[in-house]
Amino acid sequence: MGIVANTVALCQFQVAGELPAGDLYEWVAARLAGQAFHPIDQELAEQSVGWVHLDDHRQMDFAVPAAFWRDHYVVFTLRRDQRKLPAALLKAYLQVAEHEYLAANPGLNRVPKQKREELKEAVRANLLAKTLPVPSAWDAVWDTRSGIVSFTSLSAPVMELFESQFKKTFDGLRLVAIHPFARAERVVAGELQPALAKANQATSDAAIDLIRSNQWLGWDFLLWLLHRTMTETSEYRVTREGTALAGEPFVAYLNDRLVLLSAGENGTQKITVAGPQDHFREVRTALANGKRITEATLYLEKDENSWKLTLKGELFHFAGFKAPKVTIERDNTVDETSEREAAFYERMFVLEEGLQLFDSLYATFLAARLGAGWGEELARVETWLGAE
Repeated sequence: MGIVANTVALCQFQVAGELPAGDLYEWVAARLAGQAFHPIDQELAEQSVGWVHLDDHRQMDFAVPAAFWRDHYVVFTLRRDQRKLPAALLKAYLQVAEHEYLAANPGLNRVPKQKREELKEAVRANLLAKTLPVPSAWDAVWDTRSGIVSFTSLSAPVMELFESQFKKTFDGLRLVAIHPFARAERVVAGELQPALAKANQATSDAAIDLIRSNQWLGWDFLLWLLHRTMTETSEYRVTREGTALAGEPFVAYLNDRLVLLSAGENGTQKITVAGPQDHFREVRTALANGKRITEATLYLEKDENSWKLTLKGELFHFAGFKAPKVTIERDNTVDETSEREAAFYERMFVLEEGLQLFDSLYATFLAARLGAGWGEELARVETWLGAE
């Protein structure tokens, strides 16, 4: 699903490294063009990876601003065309080729190893020539003001491919995942930064260490939010900068679906609780028995607008991120390109507002979690878990 779709999968990265001095537009245009997608329809290559236009995946020319430049956003799409040969098909055709070779060489009982490799490559090339490449595409939006890149895939191999292609394209720059601890550093109040640093359980600055050693952030956040969903008003205030004004009220709560996990001697146990919940009895029982919430459906509401997403607690990825629908009124005096750009800006407005609300909610949690009253808060949660 693309960035302009009503529902999107979303992960975020921070761009690390120094941007070049001078005209950023010219530099980005040259870099995208240098790693533009190359079609393989008329070739035998198994795979081609490169950049194409956000609005038209058949276009890979970045010579004009409309191709990738939107005010302070750089927008581009990673396209991968891939030919895939089923292993069973390759094996079947290779057996036929070996049989024909042995029939032509009656003095042999088996195909020599080197010849078998040659036959395998020939069969593979022949099958690839008859197989059309399958295209896949994922959108990226780079906010050059904040240095944040939003990417529309949560697949680990695809994210790795994107990070690699970004680094290859933009000399001197790399992407750093915005995981729970990294997001905490971005949103926590200044006076709580020392407390956050002290709570950091990682022994290095490596992203994988910061993620694995600080899983408590996702666990405690979702537990805290579940408790407040059931016992409080669920009303919060905007505290982070963005499209919504500071101090504006919004509502946040969990519902519909939660995933709980526990690890023990018998391996990992996973429980999924789906459907609207009244008292979360099954969830509370699982939590009281030591399970952790690792994934949940979160609702955010402000004025007449609402957002719905599935939060992946370990990485803070947003699956099924549904924002208010963007509707652009068509005007015969406006061309199609302008309409698409208007839709993009409206889409980014509602997405960024939803993320602003999420960050404000997360900052509220961190203020409680890192503050002096967390022990009392935890005691109230434990009492609630044990209540009938």
